Amino acid sequence: MKPRFGWRGDALISVCKAKWSLCLEETWDAISCAVGAWDCFLLGGKCCFQSTREGRTLLFTDGRSRTSAGVWTGKTGVAVQQEMGSCSSAEGIPSGKGPYAVGCTDLMADHTIKGSFLRLYYPCWRDGAHEDLLWIPRKEYYYGLADFLKINRRIAAWLFGRLFGSVTCPANWNVPFRTGEKYPLIIFSHGLGAFRTLYSAICIELTSQGFVVAAVEHRDESASATYYFKDKENSDAQQQNSTTITSPFLESLEKWIYYRRLKPLEHEFPLRHQQVQQRADECIEALNLITDINSGKQVKNSLPLEFDWTTLKDCIDLCKVAIMGHSFGGATVVQSLSKDTRFRCGVALDSWMFPLGDEVYSKVIQPLFFINSERFQWAGNIMKIKKLDCPVIQRKMITLLGTVHQSFPDFTFLTGSFIGRLFQLKGSIDPCISMDICNKASLAFLQKHLGLDRDFNQWDPLIDGKGEHLIPGTNVILPPSESEGAQKQSEPVVNSSN
Repeated sequence: MKPRFGWRGDALISVCKAKWSLCLEETWDAISCAVGAWDCFLLGGKCCFQSTREGRTLLFTDGRSRTSAGVWTGKTGVAVQQEMGSCSSAEGIPSGKGPYAVGCTDLMADHTIKGSFLRLYYPCWRDGAHEDLLWIPRKEYYYGLADFLKINRRIAAWLFGRLFGSVTCPANWNVPFRTGEKYPLIIFSHGLGAFRTLYSAICIELTSQGFVVAAVEHRDESASATYYFKDKENSDAQQQNSTTITSPFLESLEKWIYYRRLKPLEHEFPLRHQQVQQRADECIEALNLITDINSGKQVKNSLPLEFDWTTLKDCIDLCKVAIMGHSFGGATVVQSLSKDTRFRCGVALDSWMFPLGDEVYSKVIQPLFFINSERFQWAGNIMKIKKLDCPVIQRKMITLLGTVHQSFPDFTFLTGSFIGRLFQLKGSIDPCISMDICNKASLAFLQKHLGLDRDFNQWDPLIDGKGEHLIPGTNVILPPSESEGAQKQSEPVVNSSN
């Protein structure tokens, strides 16, 4: 008996079967193969892909390693990788262009939910031999992305594992810190639904230019996923407190926090406002942690990673600290600046201003740089940004033409033009070009306001929106009455509580 799916359903099934048949005959191009495989999976068909082990050692960031597996072979598998590829994805996440080799490690100080969890990018001694570092280190992050995107977890784990499971970061994992200099520090805050590894391209480039970058993983339920360790009682307490803790033991204590969606009829602002407050506190706590490390205090890492934190003593210039973030992380930049004047300046990438309360604007006394995409901003958001305009403190805003909101995270480098445009992960501009402009403009602004003795001032015109693919201010048309009102905004007042 013929199923009653309606003519649209019957037609869809026929099209899916036709696509898959053509894919098996290897007569379709790369995109059709990828779509055919996905259609087959959704229809419950059995895929004939073969899983292989390449013999490459891939490193988890909790101290474990494995051989890469589950990579599609044959032309169909190549097709998927090529479509995820193009110029940027063929190269993967771009390496840093600066003179410093980049190392990175993870730090979880205080294993409880109240502790700090961050990825630290730092200048290191050059070492040609290092293990490949997985970009997305754990399958639980796939589950978190699925929750954020409203996709079935099993489907998402399959899809993300196929597409991104073997993507690695161009950084030296857990290698010795490069001593002998004092480095400026950047605290980086990720966007809604992201986590600490998804802005590797930006963090690696800034580190290659001589910064130490601490990418915080927020535990306010705005990340796709994160985790901490529960306390273990009685019989296992001795092992928990020992200096060497095995990964199986840690896994038994893991407590994962996944993205929290709004409940039915729940108002969004109270949740987001509470989250941005916690995010700012977590950025401040990360700064406190690195301040302790710089002073020589012993730090206990709850992750089983051997890294000599004492080598960072007196190597961080705590007079040259900035904060940077994307989207929700951009709002976190503003909130953090209002709470702690140790942050000398901030860079907000395509900031989402909704979570901020009205009280925050007059408390920000530091220079602030907004780098916006062309396709994300709207009048209400821009007007909130313009509330921070000040005649005596530099507040700059530029717009990067040809970009979308997701032009800042790493996904823009890992998708081909078709999938990238379909899911709005990349704009019309080459992501390598847009990221280069963004990084150079950020470096010029940071040099100006951190007092760096570098050559980043060669890119000063970018701060004013002068250059190819840039405009000063915004491309968003603002109502005349609101524009006039923004010009009357009073200048920030120094708050002694900061």
